[in-house]
Amino acid sequence: MQLLKPKRLNKGDTIAVVSPSWGGPGTFPHIFEQGVKNLRSLGLNVVEMPSTRLAADVIFSSPQLRAKDINDAFADQNIAGIISSIGGSDSARILPYLDKSVIINNPKFMMGYSDFSTLTTLLNQWGLVTFNGPSVMAGFSQYHNASAEYQAYLAQALFGEIHYPIFKSYSHGYPEWAIPENVGKLHPTIATNGPKVLQGAGQVEGQLFGGCFEVMEMLKGTKYWPSPSFWQGKLLFLETSEDKPSQDYVRFWLRNYGVMGVFEKISGLMIGRARDYSEQEMTALDDVIVSVVRDEFGCKDLPIITRLDFGHTDPQWILPLGIQHRLDLDNFSLEAIEPVFDLL
Repeated sequence: MQLLKPKRLNKGDTIAVVSPSWGGPGTFPHIFEQGVKNLRSLGLNVVEMPSTRLAADVIFSSPQLRAKDINDAFADQNIAGIISSIGGSDSARILPYLDKSVIINNPKFMMGYSDFSTLTTLLNQWGLVTFNGPSVMAGFSQYHNASAEYQAYLAQALFGEIHYPIFKSYSHGYPEWAIPENVGKLHPTIATNGPKVLQGAGQVEGQLFGGCFEVMEMLKGTKYWPSPSFWQGKLLFLETSEDKPSQDYVRFWLRNYGVMGVFEKISGLMIGRARDYSEQEMTALDDVIVSVVRDEFGCKDLPIITRLDFGHTDPQWILPLGIQHRLDLDNFSLEAIEPVFDLL
């Protein structure tokens, strides 16, 4: 299937902010407004869809309204891109109300992560290139306090070429949002030794696909889950949320992928840095991943690399679902080997 690619964003473009899951903007407006301010400082015009700032209980009870905002944002020819305000836990409820015809006939830049994985993975199955990356409240709200390297990266990834630097440090989330003085702040940085190859060598290629572990679990067994043939040749990326699931839960989730035969079909497995895990816990998690993939399912040649810069720690890469990439396990690098955006 030939994927539909969006146009690259340009400074001066208008992006719509949507709240397809939790009503974060209405709960912590100061955090949301800082994120909008930072997006505007990058040169983007920002519009809010009607449900974006509604109270959390109103948003929860209105999946049709949330879906309508997404449909309308795709249909609006003045809107060049869509970014999620924040994640949550129930965006799966809006999927039946999305207008597939409107969406696939108006491809545009759409980005979010965490619970937004329901949308990025479904629309990618529909044939659109979608983007796993920062949200307004968790990522862009902290932009002005991020390292100069990450600020430069985000600006280039939004308006130029998407690439994947190895950042030297990371943060586990943000101080309590209810305290106004914490606007835009991140937790202290921690030095990192970079990605860790658990098995495999050389180079592999495949289309990026994936999202948040827990959110993907909500889709299993539904019509929104990929068909068995969809997994062939994918570079599968997965990451854990701020709920810090136990290593046993990750074991069970991976075991389910194994039972479905996914490990035999994909070309590589990429795991994001686990949020709020200590170094010792990350090592134990690496052991769990290998024990399931290699020992339980015999996939000893499947390339596996962990502790990557995407997901619920900062900084985080922008990952385009559906784009063919080359993963080099010997000198770690990840690069797109086809254009990410529509060049016409």
